[in-house]
Amino acid sequence: MPDPRASTVTPRPSGGISLALLSAFAFGGSGVAAKPLIEAGLDPLHVTWLRVAGAALVLLPLAWRHRGLLRERPALLAGFGLLAVAGVQACYFAAISRIPVGVALLIEYLAPALVLGWVRFVQRRPVTRAAGLGVVLAVVGLACVVEVWSGLGFDAVGLLLALGAACCQVGYFVLSDHGGQGGDGRGTPDPVGVIAYGLLIGAVVMTGVARPWTMDWQVLGDVALMRDTQVPAPVLLAWIVLVATVTAYLTGIVSVRRLSPQVAGVVACLEAVVATGLAWVLLGEKLALVQLLGGALVLAGALTAQRSTPAPAAADPVARGGPDHGAPRLSEDARLP
Repeated sequence: MPDPRASTVTPRPSGGISLALLSAFAFGGSGVAAKPLIEAGLDPLHVTWLRVAGAALVLLPLAWRHRGLLRERPALLAGFGLLAVAGVQACYFAAISRIPVGVALLIEYLAPALVLGWVRFVQRRPVTRAAGLGVVLAVVGLACVVEVWSGLGFDAVGLLLALGAACCQVGYFVLSDHGGQGGDGRGTPDPVGVIAYGLLIGAVVMTGVARPWTMDWQVLGDVALMRDTQVPAPVLLAWIVLVATVTAYLTGIVSVRRLSPQVAGVVACLEAVVATGLAWVLLGEKLALVQLLGGALVLAGALTAQRSTPAPAAADPVARGGPDHGAPRLSEDARLP
């Protein structure tokens, strides 16, 4: 996204907050709609492919409109498609097939803290004490969510898959740091085009990985159980594609443009709250009080880490604020589950 200091767009907070809330709600509902399909017999990779391919088809006109990006930013588009789309969603959907939706999403929200770890220990750049505090809060909160004192109360593979989703987001942030700000004077690319092509690339990659021709297509013509209620599978799929992907991405983009990226990032953290609440009500996935408190710590740590990095130089996008500044700002619309 363009640097806000150079932008001519006047923020409109009132409409931006509403759109950011809508985006958080839409993203948060993806796992709740996907899990019944997985439990009905679809492989998590097949659900991922249906989501990505369906959204890519809907956004195909936008991809054509921004076709110049294929020549201008091929590395960024490939990274977005492989990591922020295919990697994050495949790991997330595979994780929720083994562990509760809320737990998987809270673990994924470790990504901002992991970005700081990369900045501090790999790139050896300084971070503030407040950012370090954010990492500590996130780690302590995660320990509470997974109840480490009881020997990991959840499936270990599911926890690793959720952590893999977080790592895919980190990989995209790092790639954006190197490829988002071009040296040719064009600046950052339009995120609408990046999202459209990322979904297309993700769909191509997932087609080879998921092999949809082996899918049990009959599941999509049947019903799935959401707790004790039968819901037509096509309705759940339509929600995942049209609401949890297309609507979520597009409203997220507009909200970031109308708000500051920092404010949009704060509202985006409601996604985890929405996902946990919906999973509790619709899927009966209750969390203990200590796990809810741990989830609050994870969110608090993610927010602190995301907003507390130093801003020493305009040419250093990661140091200007990690996922919320410079090139990695595209990740505000790429958080995807």
